[in-house]
Amino acid sequence: MNSEYGVFLGLDVGKGEHHAVGLDPAGKRLHDAPLPNSEPKLRAVFDKLARHGRLLVVVDQPATIGALPVAVARACGHQVAYLPGLAMRRIADLYPGHAKTDARDAFIIADAARSLPHTLRQVDVGDDTLAELEVLVGFDDDLAGEATRIGNRIRGLLTGIHPALEGAIGPKIAHPAVLEILSRCGGPTGIRRAGRRTLTAIATTHAPRIGEKLVTAIWAALDEQTVIVPGTTAADTVLPRLADSLKTVLAQREQVKHEVEEILDAHPLAAVLTSMPGIAVRTAARILLEIGDASAFASSAHLAAYAGIAPVTRASGSSIKGEHPARSGNRKLKRAFFLSAFAALHDPISRAYYDRKRAEGKKHNAALICLARRRCDVLYAMLRNKTQFRHPQPATVATAA
Repeated sequence: MNSEYGVFLGLDVGKGEHHAVGLDPAGKRLHDAPLPNSEPKLRAVFDKLARHGRLLVVVDQPATIGALPVAVARACGHQVAYLPGLAMRRIADLYPGHAKTDARDAFIIADAARSLPHTLRQVDVGDDTLAELEVLVGFDDDLAGEATRIGNRIRGLLTGIHPALEGAIGPKIAHPAVLEILSRCGGPTGIRRAGRRTLTAIATTHAPRIGEKLVTAIWAALDEQTVIVPGTTAADTVLPRLADSLKTVLAQREQVKHEVEEILDAHPLAAVLTSMPGIAVRTAARILLEIGDASAFASSAHLAAYAGIAPVTRASGSSIKGEHPARSGNRKLKRAFFLSAFAALHDPISRAYYDRKRAEGKKHNAALICLARRRCDVLYAMLRNKTQFRHPQPATVATAA
């Protein structure tokens, strides 16, 4: 952001109304009042403040309840930015008082835009593709959380009545063969009653390669426990319902994935992102939503710090020194980088770097963060130059080794 603005308008957004505070470059209040969340009222305030000079509208939430102010500001030709929540909380500590009011928050947003422009982030330039992706990816995140909840519920129920059976199928709880067995047979009593032949038919239909192995593991687990734990009968009636619910959620996720892929294909950066090993449709969509073309970041180091994958140095005199994982940053972006690094372990170059970090004594997660940080440099260059990923030439790899 530059300093050529005549008015800095901070909006603490809300469902029914926002609170708006407008400041001039010297910090003088030009406006301080509640602002109804309607287009006519928003336009009136924007037009009024624009008489004092070029207007910068800053929100604390650019999506959901903050979407209308952003859209109206753009329609009026004004620049829009947002102040991330973490930056907002830290900046708020610098101001006197501990009250948490809409008026105070709006003032802090406006004053931060005026005096600390580097804390602001650009709001994507009205890209319809990104708006569609935001809705679908948000829904997919909700479905993923629901799938995890149901899967944990099934595993917890099995652990209580038959730990050995949970050990055999728990790690594969989302596999179609496992869900079909639970759906049609229920718990341990129902599975044993169905018989090995029926179990084999179900498993091989939905998992041709591992069906026989899965049935063998299930049958061995059933033979380990002869006693019937109280609650087993009820579990036989509940488990099929839970399995059906999980099947439905997973089917919805698959449908959303295809919808995301169709929309993502229309974006010019989609091919750039998905060309990198470990970045598939969902991860590419999340990265695109969080950083766009990465033009808001001066370097890959800035991007890594924003994502929370850059190590933080802590030193106090000569007694305490060292680098530690960052506990801040954009959590959604950090998770996307972490998961993509994990998925990239099948790539020989990424695997070699990961193994080298493990050989240095780093644990699994720490080595993955190191790999994610290295991949961040590559991804930043790809987005900056609009070029797809290229594997290093064998000669280059040999020289580096």
